[in-house]
Amino acid sequence: MSYLDTPSTLARRIPVTLLTGFLGSGKTTLLNHLVQQPAMSRALVIINEFGEIGLDHELFSASTDGEQIELSNGCICCSIRTDLARTLRDAVWRFSREGQRQFDRLIIETTGLADPAPIVHTLMTEAKVARHYALDGIVTVMDAASGSTTLDRHEEALRQAAMADMLLITKQDVAGEDQLNALRQRLAVINPGATQQLLDHGHIEADALLGLGPEDMEARSDDIKRWLGQAAEQDPAAHSPTLSPGAMFARVDSAEVHAGMTPAAPVPDLNRHDDHIRAHCFVFERPIKAARLEAWLSLITSLMGHDMLRIKGMLDIEGRDRPLVIHGVQHLFHPPVELEAWPGGVRLSRLVFITRDIPRETLATTLEDFLDA
Repeated sequence: MSYLDTPSTLARRIPVTLLTGFLGSGKTTLLNHLVQQPAMSRALVIINEFGEIGLDHELFSASTDGEQIELSNGCICCSIRTDLARTLRDAVWRFSREGQRQFDRLIIETTGLADPAPIVHTLMTEAKVARHYALDGIVTVMDAASGSTTLDRHEEALRQAAMADMLLITKQDVAGEDQLNALRQRLAVINPGATQQLLDHGHIEADALLGLGPEDMEARSDDIKRWLGQAAEQDPAAHSPTLSPGAMFARVDSAEVHAGMTPAAPVPDLNRHDDHIRAHCFVFERPIKAARLEAWLSLITSLMGHDMLRIKGMLDIEGRDRPLVIHGVQHLFHPPVELEAWPGGVRLSRLVFITRDIPRETLATTLEDFLDA
């Protein structure tokens, strides 16, 4: 199947929420609140601990109906990925009674040092896993008091923030207002597509964490702008004064998107602390030829897949009347979803990339070469 071919049937799979965040950010406190709520009453929880003697699972209190599994003495993003795959395969029958599965949702709490990408790869590439599970969203917990320092010092924290669908900010009660605002602004630049929410001692409605990914996008097309982030709402003409009437796409920098300014205005470099990880947003005004876009995606992911952290897009494909949603992690893509209608009635293609050490000019130049060929 190509990147842009929609599957004829997509059976309803078990939604997976990946809960990540650096050491001490408050993941276990959050998890304890979540599993006490009705929306999570039939959730299976996998807790990954680093070291032979775990502790987090002792601090976690499962709900009456819930089940939990501990994966210890390694990190599921690297040394025990095979354990995760085996656990996911076995869970379908292990937690069944009289032929009926006893859980409807899966939550994976990673170690604080985990890179989310390999875990997503396991969900997508292990055939016996992908048959039963679908990523519903990546939720990253950030400590307001030490978050900026953590982002400065740890590549893992940057990746966790960059790949998130939702960023939950904890401990704002012990952080100064300037400190909190600076972190939120920085996170908005690293990942303009992620929803941010402040937590009060880990309290949040579980429903807010559900349906963050593209699996159900067809049923909630109005959410596509939120999923893509602010880039989805940009008017390309307003942000690219040099556009000619026939220009294929508008170049909208992440800093411009965040600040809401035109390129002519002086924009502070909000990425200055995060030189490696950047968000790049492109808007295309004309329908795209599917074969050309697929060729470009194939090339760019084969050459730079490891550093292509996430790709999101809503596309106007030539010959199709309805928008097509694509979603990739590094060189792997989820099955595309065709929406019923264009959100807001505006027919434009939007592509959002979150990359590591890939210059914007590389994406822009190669896109022009392929799509204008």
